[in-house]
Amino acid sequence: MSYLEYNVKTVPTGLRKILHLNWALVLLLTAASCTGFLMLYSVSGGSFNPWAEPQIKRFALGVGVMLCVAMVPIWFWRNLSALAYLVSLVLLAIVEFFGATGMGAQRWIDLGFMRLQPSELAKISVVMLLAAFYDWLPIQKTSKPQWILVPVIIILIPTIMVLKQPDLGTAILIMLAGGTVMFLAGVHFAYFASVIALGVATVTAIFKSRGTEWQLIKDYQFRRIDTFLDPASDPLGAGYHITQSKIALGSGGWTGRGYMQGTQSRLNFLPEKHTDFIFTTLAEEFGFIGGISLLMIYVLIILFCVSSAMKNKDRFSSLLIMGIAMTFFLFFSVNMSMVMGLAPVVGVPLPLVSYGGSAMLVLLLAFGLVQSAHVHRPRGVK
Repeated sequence: MSYLEYNVKTVPTGLRKILHLNWALVLLLTAASCTGFLMLYSVSGGSFNPWAEPQIKRFALGVGVMLCVAMVPIWFWRNLSALAYLVSLVLLAIVEFFGATGMGAQRWIDLGFMRLQPSELAKISVVMLLAAFYDWLPIQKTSKPQWILVPVIIILIPTIMVLKQPDLGTAILIMLAGGTVMFLAGVHFAYFASVIALGVATVTAIFKSRGTEWQLIKDYQFRRIDTFLDPASDPLGAGYHITQSKIALGSGGWTGRGYMQGTQSRLNFLPEKHTDFIFTTLAEEFGFIGGISLLMIYVLIILFCVSSAMKNKDRFSSLLIMGIAMTFFLFFSVNMSMVMGLAPVVGVPLPLVSYGGSAMLVLLLAFGLVQSAHVHRPRGVK
């Protein structure tokens, strides 16, 4: 036993857990969040209100939640996964009947001091329950047809409920994150090939349904697709968002215009500059270097998660960490692709940077689960 292992062994249990925390991951999450604080301060014209100050408070609360979750043994969260999933479904049902509406969508529960978006919780609870399911299921049964139906139902129920809000972006994230857990658990690739074929058929049906009585998606979602395919067709209407976003991205160049010097955001040409399109503000003010720096922080967060999952011998912990890492990856990759015109605008925020209480708190809670799995994994110290 090394000197360090001996000293870690002899400290009190609570302090030992704190020492075992992945502090590099905490610092990376803080760095990404501080980038968000700076940009929210900038887009509000050099003021902490109305966005930067509430975001800082939520981050402080979120870090506290993350550390508290990390101190609880991972087996506790595994046992709680079914309850977390059911709670998320109940909250989604409440949204359906009593939810607050904003920008044409009914996605929030108004708690007075903040708006809770249950679909954010659904992303994590689906990953938790799937990880617990495959931890319970013997590996040799993973690809048996009768055992494929259960995880598919687990994924589809919240996906359909979120689609009804409507929130296509979050529904896609839930499906992809759930599918990732199934793939990592060892489900045969033939099932995924079937899903891809079904997806192609669904997309075809969606386009065929346009203008009919059985239209499958909303008119505004069709306009987003049209805008993605040809933004210049309506530069002052449906294509305005992405057109202004590209102007902001291009005007930043290599080093940017300078902090708080972005014309697109400060002159209010850039819509949703504090939420979905905040990355374009960053790119305009700090240029390519600023954008790639934030991307590197995100990549390092993913790498730390993957490393932790590979070292963990507990099946539930490994699947949970990888599922959360994939959810995080989808968050920032979809948002960045969206604002650069590489994907349709689907309303996915930039994690830890965009303004939003529910997304910030739930994401930090998710990383608390990652830390719990990391802290409580076997280390060979009796």
